[in-house]
Amino acid sequence: MPLEDKSAPQKLGLIAGYGSFPLELAEELTAQGIEIHATAVHEETSPDIEKYAASVRWLHVGQVGGMLKAFKAVGVTQVIMAGKVRKIHLFRNFRPDLTAIKELAGLPDRRDDTIMNAVAGLLAKEGIQLLSQLAYAGDMLAGLGHLFGPKPGKTALRDMEFGLQQAFGIAALDIGQTVIVQNCVVLAVEAIEGTDDAIKRGGELGSGKAVVVKVAKPDQDVRFDVPAIGPDTVGIMHASGCKALAIQAGLTLILERAKFAQLAKRLRISVCGFEVT
Repeated sequence: MPLEDKSAPQKLGLIAGYGSFPLELAEELTAQGIEIHATAVHEETSPDIEKYAASVRWLHVGQVGGMLKAFKAVGVTQVIMAGKVRKIHLFRNFRPDLTAIKELAGLPDRRDDTIMNAVAGLLAKEGIQLLSQLAYAGDMLAGLGHLFGPKPGKTALRDMEFGLQQAFGIAALDIGQTVIVQNCVVLAVEAIEGTDDAIKRGGELGSGKAVVVKVAKPDQDVRFDVPAIGPDTVGIMHASGCKALAIQAGLTLILERAKFAQLAKRLRISVCGFEVT
């Protein structure tokens, strides 16, 4: 995975969330000789992050002040967010510290971008720059056209194209970024439950040929979050009766790429990358 910037820093802060992206990114950065200092989230971040990071500070969801102190203590001036914190923890396991409480009190709403822009502002006040998640993504990013598995048929392609417009519509409303469609009918829309549960719900309503479509928001701030798929996505699709996956090229991360490709081929899941206009 080539680095985008040849003058990469000697150390980086990593705000590590859920999934394999933080691990893949940390492994690559470490291999490039960049020292990683991570903040990790209880019940979200894999303990394997400790294999790659020079230091790890474990925090609960909402402990923003603790995160700022951890980065200042090790002297990092640039950080990257990798992996989400699932929204369900905002209701089930949210433990805001004083910094978070003060910041949340002044926010006009609790939308993802509103909260994350506030976090970015707090980092900036401490002299810490929040970098794009794509800065070091390299070949993890999805390309255009047919990518994995068998080539989709005409019906699947039609559903992909239809679903892209529907998914882009709900993403613009900040509801979710995934829809499941069949025969140009929306079977399920992702909301707070997340992509996997939306796929399961949509697949159950389909007749074994449902199509999953995942896009970025129209104004996606790539510092905070970009769409991601991985082997688990393909496995859940297969178990739920979904046969094709459409993703947004250039803005979607493909995690564990080799395993993903093998699984898509074996389970005969068509995967295509599209431009969204």
